[in-house]
Amino acid sequence: MPTTLRRLLLLALLALLAGAPATAASLADANAAARDFVRATMKARGIPGLQVAVVRDGRVVFSESHGLANVENRVPVEPTTLFPINSATKAFTGVAVMQLVQAGRVDLEAPISTYLADLPPAWRGIRVRQLLAHTSGLPDIVDAQGLVGTGAEPDAWQAVAAMPLQAAPGERFAYNQTNYGLLARIVEAQGAMPYAAFVAEHQFAPLRMRRSRFGDSYDLVAGAATVYSFLPRRSDAPGMPARLSHWFYDVPQGLWAGGGIQTTADELAQWLVALMQGRLLDADVRERMWVPERLNDGSVGEWAAGWPMAGTAPHREVTSMGGARAAFRIYPDDGLAVVVLTNLVGADPQDFIAGIAGFYRPAPAGGPAPNGDDPRVAIRCAASACHAPAVRK
Repeated sequence: MPTTLRRLLLLALLALLAGAPATAASLADANAAARDFVRATMKARGIPGLQVAVVRDGRVVFSESHGLANVENRVPVEPTTLFPINSATKAFTGVAVMQLVQAGRVDLEAPISTYLADLPPAWRGIRVRQLLAHTSGLPDIVDAQGLVGTGAEPDAWQAVAAMPLQAAPGERFAYNQTNYGLLARIVEAQGAMPYAAFVAEHQFAPLRMRRSRFGDSYDLVAGAATVYSFLPRRSDAPGMPARLSHWFYDVPQGLWAGGGIQTTADELAQWLVALMQGRLLDADVRERMWVPERLNDGSVGEWAAGWPMAGTAPHREVTSMGGARAAFRIYPDDGLAVVVLTNLVGADPQDFIAGIAGFYRPAPAGGPAPNGDDPRVAIRCAASACHAPAVRK
């Protein structure tokens, strides 16, 4: 580990042990330390561009943009630069479903056949909550090559419907995109509008998230960051050195609920403030959303309603991440949240976001791990497993 990054991680540990900053001067110190930490982490991980925002006690106390949104044209990251959050979109879908629960239009315990017609017989008894928590047992509409079947979305749904269940509903956790494609249909049926329109009307618009949108890297969008990767190209010979190159990802419209949002750190921070303040969901409904699903044997699953779960003691943590390049984490009992958006597949900000939080929050038992990774996070997402379908070209 580079010396500078090691020193900053030590500072994060000391900040945790010292407690959260309480004065303007100490907040300025925390922001300066967070800035140095971010810059050192970008250098160590080869991250071209990044946005970061920290929310504390209902306001954004730190928000910065670093590096390049487009490397080849030397376009800097601006506060308005759009970044894909990929599977972190599932948190927005969780909120959308819970808004319908709050309105009395969806029951988490109801079989999905209550809201969706023409389902395969084996799917009809699956509960809404099991879709949200990836415990449905459904086969995945996405495989290593992309959508199953011919690659067209309608054919993919036909193909996955013909597959057997992978497990009995509630038997085990298995992350897949089929769950959230079906949740989008439930939102559309019970919200009386297309999924994306429902999220825009009930989440983006009230918070003036004017830049936030749905799409993928094939869309031509002004001010959107180019996504990069150091992963080998298909044509590379074995042993070729890693090199930065474009990464293309494709999210079909029917799977937007699982990975289609593009946004900015500032707009995402405002969304987190609204969520924490009870403006998107009543507090009791929000807390229900963050309760991890229990499996049939009584053990605790790995997800709640749209959210992968992190540690619970002594400070609760709720984390969402996507594409191995975007993450946000909420510390509900500390009034703290951190957002990190990058344009590098494999940046894995969920692995260093605790280092940023460490400058702003009280110490947990034991403090952070020496390498900046937080050992309490229960979910780790590999680039191939925890983002919406991607096509490498």
